[in-house]
Amino acid sequence: MEYRQISDDYAVSGQIAADDIAAIKAKGFKSIISNRPDNEQPGQPNAAEIAKAAEAAGLSFRHVPIVSGMPMTGDDVAAMADALEELEGPVFAYCRSGTRSANLFMAVQQSKG
Repeated sequence: MEYRQISDDYAVSGQIAADDIAAIKAKGFKSIISNRPDNEQPGQPNAAEIAKAAEAAGLSFRHVPIVSGMPMTGDDVAAMADALEELEGPVFAYCRSGTRSANLFMAVQQSKG
């Protein structure tokens, strides 16, 4: 599983599977955020499946879905900011490719000022 480190406490990747949770935990991540809507692509694991595996491994999980190809809204940025505020870091976020997760993180940083 490949991922990109965006900051000291935040990394992104493409879609993960429940089997990836152990490796994510072994890398030191404490929380996972899914930015991918369920059923975006046939056969992708849904957020509930990833959440169950994450929580079984002792990791926190949050689902903040962002629809691909649609502009991020202020509500999207606020929901992500809340998740980042509430979750213990470092945080591992994913979507289809990692781009939405990276862009949303940057939008949260810009909103702080």
